[in-house]
Amino acid sequence: MDYNNLLKDKTALITAGADGIGYGIAKRFEEAGAKVFVCDINEEAVDRVNLNHSNIRAIVCDLRQTQLISSMVESAFDYLSKLDIIVNNAGIAGETAGVGEQTLGGWQECLQVNMTSHFETMRIAVPRMEDNGSILSVASVAGRVGFAYRLPYAATKWGVIGMAKSLAVELGPRGIRVNALLPGIVEGERQNKVIEAKAKVKKVSFEEMKKEILSGASLGQFVTHDDLAEQAHFLCSDLGKNISGQAISVCGNIEKAG
Repeated sequence: MDYNNLLKDKTALITAGADGIGYGIAKRFEEAGAKVFVCDINEEAVDRVNLNHSNIRAIVCDLRQTQLISSMVESAFDYLSKLDIIVNNAGIAGETAGVGEQTLGGWQECLQVNMTSHFETMRIAVPRMEDNGSILSVASVAGRVGFAYRLPYAATKWGVIGMAKSLAVELGPRGIRVNALLPGIVEGERQNKVIEAKAKVKKVSFEEMKKEILSGASLGQFVTHDDLAEQAHFLCSDLGKNISGQAISVCGNIEKAG
């Protein structure tokens, strides 16, 4: 087995793949020999990807608008010709507030991006996908433990895991493996915003809130985009050829949510 080119001749569609976790996965797949198509709402990130990568094509797509997903998937097939791997990475943090302060609009937006965009992408792409491929849906440890003040976000992440487990059974006869990736406390700007919002709700300082959140993980440290990209590479390559229907955490062993 050529461990340097485990995804040689493979093709991948990654949603929200021009920045953050998705971009980390896209880069790792390209390094492993894959041809990659990504969509993202961030126009600057899309331009940067197209400028700096020869085997990653990026387009702008706002996955809050369900009607755009069909044309996005069509563009992916136009570029890739075939499809071996889908990574459903799109997701938003949603509102941070007590249930009485949550809004219906915030709930619906979280549901749309975190679950409906995953469903619609797979609904359109899976029938045309190659057999013996792989689907990886990015959930969260919020789909394994309760997350106070993050009700819409947590609910959608439990839903993502349920979709992955159900599709693993449905698509097993085609040799398509389906798993969910559960990031823990991911280092970066998005996590800082979550910490700030929680600190405001709980009326503590940023540093106090950060310490409390990290204390929920046995290793007491942030997860990086590279940590997640390596796990995605493992699961979507032949190294993970007999892993399906699993919700796999990369979180430093989070036992409680901060």
